[in-house]
Amino acid sequence: MDKLWAPWRISYISKKKQKECVFCQAKKDSSKDQVIFKTKKSICLLNIYPYNNGHILISPLRHFADISNASDEEILDMFECLKRAKALLQKILKPQGYNVGFNLKRPAGAGITGHLHLHLVPRWVGDTNFMPVIGDSRVISQSLAELAKLLKNADR
Repeated sequence: MDKLWAPWRISYISKKKQKECVFCQAKKDSSKDQVIFKTKKSICLLNIYPYNNGHILISPLRHFADISNASDEEILDMFECLKRAKALLQKILKPQGYNVGFNLKRPAGAGITGHLHLHLVPRWVGDTNFMPVIGDSRVISQSLAELAKLLKNADR
């Protein structure tokens, strides 16, 4: 059996599970590495468990789970953030495509069910190689802190 060494995961495994929502926590401390930017209605941050390098999450600042509870202003702001985040990713990572979407509730794949959020996942031809198929693993070749720094600097 092959082993993948991921020592950074120990802090996640060994710490007590947070009671507070990750989006609400990031809203309070937007200086955290993964936070790319915050607006009056939304926050944009790197997913710390990404499907691909540059996987961004955009959520309203207000805590609610169902999209039907979003105001028109919140929806508009989230999509303005989506455009801004996509432009940053295009500038820094130059992906060839994107997946964009909501996972509403656990059966639809939501890992965080209590706070609405939108996924923006950069894609490249061939990024689904043998690792996910054979090794049930993904290789992310850049640290979150390094990518966050690049994205924040590009947003100035």
